[in-house]
Amino acid sequence: MLRVGLTGGIGAGKSEVSRLLVGHGAVLIDSDRIAREVVEPGTPGLAAVTEEFGPGILTPDGTLDRPALGAIVFADPDRLAALNAIVHPLVRDRSAELEKAAGPDSVVVHDVPLLTENGLAPLYDLVIVVDAAPETQLDRLVRLRGMTEGDARARMAAQATREQRRAVADLVIDNDGPVEELAARVREVWAELARRAAAETG
Repeated sequence: MLRVGLTGGIGAGKSEVSRLLVGHGAVLIDSDRIAREVVEPGTPGLAAVTEEFGPGILTPDGTLDRPALGAIVFADPDRLAALNAIVHPLVRDRSAELEKAAGPDSVVVHDVPLLTENGLAPLYDLVIVVDAAPETQLDRLVRLRGMTEGDARARMAAQATREQRRAVADLVIDNDGPVEELAARVREVWAELARRAAAETG
């Protein structure tokens, strides 16, 4: 099994790269998606979060009120740490289950937005960074996601710098151009991943 960490700044195109890699045969483990799953209604995760933060973080139908929780944790580093202490172990355990189910010959791609920020690069056999120029990121966030320029800049500023991400990369996928160029680059990267996976199992 080859364990790959995939990361990139907001608006760099990481989701598109993960979709293309799955098309080539990668097993995708999406930490954001798992983080939502582990706090769905009826889960021990949601019970633990509610116990820590109170019933005010629930909507009337019993689901997690993400904006309400966000307003608490993003204003207070200690409260954010308390939330992470609940959610991160659950995400880690679920990721390990999914990885185990993937099979020994698999290329398992872990989509981890904050890989650089949280110092997670050593956990993977190699790290792929999807990279785009800041002006490209800004354009995509405003044009495609409907963010204001101020919000987009704030989200970008809260993440690792481009230099910090590239410093942990084993492979970089530049994504400033059209989607056809991206697809061609991902094909090259997949060939390299398949070669390394074969070497691992061989």
